[in-house]
Amino acid sequence: MSRYRTALGIREFRAIFTAHIVSMVGAVTANFALAMLVYSRTGSSLLSALVFALVLAPHLIAGTLLSALIDRLPARRLLVCCNLLSAGLVLVISLSGTPVAAVLALAFALGLIEPVFSGARAATLPDVLPGDAYVPGRSLMRLVAQGAQLGGFAVGGLLMAAFSPQVMLLINAGCFLFSALVLRLGTKERRLHPDDGTTGRTSLLRDSLHGIGAVMRVPAVRRTLLLGWAVPALGVIPEALAVPYTAGLGGGATAAGLLLTAIPLGTVAGEVLTNWLVPKERQIRMIGPAALLVFAPMLLFALRPGLVPAIAVLFMCGLGFSTQLGQDRLLLQVVPEELRARTLSLQTAGLMFWQGLGFAAGGAVAELFSPSAVICAGAVAGLFAVLLLLRGAVFDTEKWSPRSADGVVSG
Repeated sequence: MSRYRTALGIREFRAIFTAHIVSMVGAVTANFALAMLVYSRTGSSLLSALVFALVLAPHLIAGTLLSALIDRLPARRLLVCCNLLSAGLVLVISLSGTPVAAVLALAFALGLIEPVFSGARAATLPDVLPGDAYVPGRSLMRLVAQGAQLGGFAVGGLLMAAFSPQVMLLINAGCFLFSALVLRLGTKERRLHPDDGTTGRTSLLRDSLHGIGAVMRVPAVRRTLLLGWAVPALGVIPEALAVPYTAGLGGGATAAGLLLTAIPLGTVAGEVLTNWLVPKERQIRMIGPAALLVFAPMLLFALRPGLVPAIAVLFMCGLGFSTQLGQDRLLLQVVPEELRARTLSLQTAGLMFWQGLGFAAGGAVAELFSPSAVICAGAVAGLFAVLLLLRGAVFDTEKWSPRSADGVVSG
């Protein structure tokens, strides 16, 4: 726990962390309120579900095509502007006369802003959290996201019992404004890297695509990113199929909810225990074993376990997501300094996109095969992907240069 205290002992990180908590609470409840608002006006389950897709889908678009903003604007200014713009969009959505089509379009616009904000925040964290404080700080940010997943919709449901969707959206706008104020007063304005002044030389789109190409051409960075995307993308398949799987067992919404909490609970436990008990040098060496742990227990779904065993299996899978701690350390070691901001922004955007694709793919394949068969197939694909990406890798931090750009793994 002392490592978490080290990160929280940094005043600037406390401001970023506070803003993150407020933003996450506001975002989760607002997504719920948006879905309820659309459903109350249209009576359409499809359109209400579309809200979540419109918020998540733009992550790849904005995270790639607008990624050059990370290098063109100072981080604090970009973060504050994103929050203010989000607050303005939410206020327009909350107006009673806003047509449903406009609500959906504005939800998509909100989805475009989020990856830019998340990318800028991720890119500035190494400056805010020097040395050993970085990985615990990133872990704390993930723990907040997992906590929001566990309790956010439940809180949203309780609040909806007391407030209308419009009031919930006004609360969300207030969260964005509060976050902007905290970031403006609690963080420093940092100058851009001398080599990052690309404005005026190339277009934003061309600069963004060029930066992505530069990142993915570094072998060690590319393999680390691919591993960091593949594990969550395939590891979410049991969550995507929690409802049909529990229905096959004769369970209802409560059973599905319990199954959905298993992986997030395991993830929280795994991150906290690994950060607390495992030395930082060993966290990198644990990347492979922990990633394999995500998928190996999933093979037990071939036996179609009952609800309680299935929860235990998925809790074990969640423990494997502690691989992210080592991957955070590894990525900072292998990425060239001049590509760090772009890499961290791309990492964040890609994570959201591939997780969303994993949910969609799992659900689509489950239209043809049983949920247990799809979960097992996802486990096999995950094990294969991890072994392929780790082939020949030796996780020894002493052999790596912090600015290495020529690949860490062989084979």
